[in-house]
Amino acid sequence: MYDVLIGVGLDDESRATAQAEAVVDLPGDSDEVTAHLCHVFRDNPEGASVHQLGAVRRAREILEDAGVNCVHHEASGDPGEELIAAADAADVDLICVSGRKRSPAGKAVFGSTTQTVVLNADRPVLTVPVSAED
Repeated sequence: MYDVLIGVGLDDESRATAQAEAVVDLPGDSDEVTAHLCHVFRDNPEGASVHQLGAVRRAREILEDAGVNCVHHEASGDPGEELIAAADAADVDLICVSGRKRSPAGKAVFGSTTQTVVLNADRPVLTVPVSAED
């Protein structure tokens, strides 16, 4: 069994799709992978749930169609810190994040959440680029 935490941004389906496809493409059998779909709310006055987010639903569709088991996590606070805490709590083998589209000069630096996870996680981190046509 292999556990992967996927940090899913708020309604960013292109990044969530790229992350789900990257997890499906990991070596091994998809039915032996559990994807922990995690969204960190910074501000949630309506009380939304991770299950309601379009990006999470789209990633789950791709993963489940490939035979990957999915579970959901949600948290509130600083996304980088909360993703690391969720990875620790679930004792995942890998964290999967995706940066935002950036200008050529901006590509030299990850987004703040991705950078926090890459620099502070005590487990492997897979960074997935958004496809060129997005």
